[in-house]
Amino acid sequence: MRVIVAGAGISGLAAARGLIAAGHEVVVLEQAPGLRLGGGAITLWCNGTAILGDVGVDLEGTGQRLTAMRLRTAGGHPVLELDLEELAERFGSAARVLPRGSLITLLNDGLPEGTVRFGARVTEVLAGRDGVRVRTRTGEEFAGDFLVGADGVHSRVRALVLGDAPAALTGAAIWQGLTPAPFDLGSVTTLMVGRQGDFGYASAGDGLMQWFFDVPWSPGTPREDKPLEMLRRRFGGWASPVEQVLDSLREGDAGLFPHTRHKVPCRWGQNRCVLLGDAAHGMPPVGAQGTNQALEDVATLVDCLATVPDPAAVVGVYSARRRRRAALASTVASNTLAVSGPRTLMQSERLMRMNGAAPPRLATRGFGRLLSALSDRI
Repeated sequence: MRVIVAGAGISGLAAARGLIAAGHEVVVLEQAPGLRLGGGAITLWCNGTAILGDVGVDLEGTGQRLTAMRLRTAGGHPVLELDLEELAERFGSAARVLPRGSLITLLNDGLPEGTVRFGARVTEVLAGRDGVRVRTRTGEEFAGDFLVGADGVHSRVRALVLGDAPAALTGAAIWQGLTPAPFDLGSVTTLMVGRQGDFGYASAGDGLMQWFFDVPWSPGTPREDKPLEMLRRRFGGWASPVEQVLDSLREGDAGLFPHTRHKVPCRWGQNRCVLLGDAAHGMPPVGAQGTNQALEDVATLVDCLATVPDPAAVVGVYSARRRRRAALASTVASNTLAVSGPRTLMQSERLMRMNGAAPPRLATRGFGRLLSALSDRI
């Protein structure tokens, strides 16, 4: 089958890897002039790393394998600790943090030369039950049997195929970066939570630290010319290592990314066009579910194309298999933490201390059940 993939991000390239391995002929259309290697680091849970292994991506030696995850109050008091090594043994694949650019490079390096066409912005989609044609801004036309829209949260394919509203802002944003680590981070990822928002950090390998702060944000929020000063005002009273991390940064290290969320549609496309990843279910980065859910989409779509006899019926089967888990992931990502309003009361030092301190084994089992509920792979 000839498959056109729109978007050369993680989900688009992973889809191309999986589809080519399954015997399909694939072309990837990317509007940028080259691979987009920025964007900080990403966290892959056991399901994400397992699916990447399934499509032939070897992550060994890239980034940082995670052995534990810790939740702390703003005052530094322990709330939860998860044993990620126990989950790696249970699910057969380990959690890992790595630079987004490193994963993009690994995915692209495994593709046949010429698979990705750069400078190819999709402007028109003509689809029926027998095939699909895609036109780009330069006037070039591509014909295929199937179209995969993996072109991100502001997906042009979604707008053309579903014609629905764009992703909505949630009232929060993440300031994040990937910078040299100011101290030994080990193999633990840590999240600190308080009424002002949350702060997380972990090693991304090669002496680099992934870090982020979630804060209130709306389109009317004044532009922060010096975001580090704002972060010091908002988080300056928090326990170590917040001050140490902020002191290690320079203006320009922090990138701002507003949280957005799509309504997860009942049907992820029509005819022979499907949506995948953020194009189908853009969600806030809380809990690091976005990339992992996109990889779940890849695995399910590859299986559907192999097992559903009628290509025109793939959209319905694929949507039905993925919708519930993606919607659950979106709900968890949107409602787990708050950065403003009455809900932040539950993140106060006193209440978090009262409600926390679950035994590590119990907390680990609970997180494992959540990962299983969000995955078809593990």
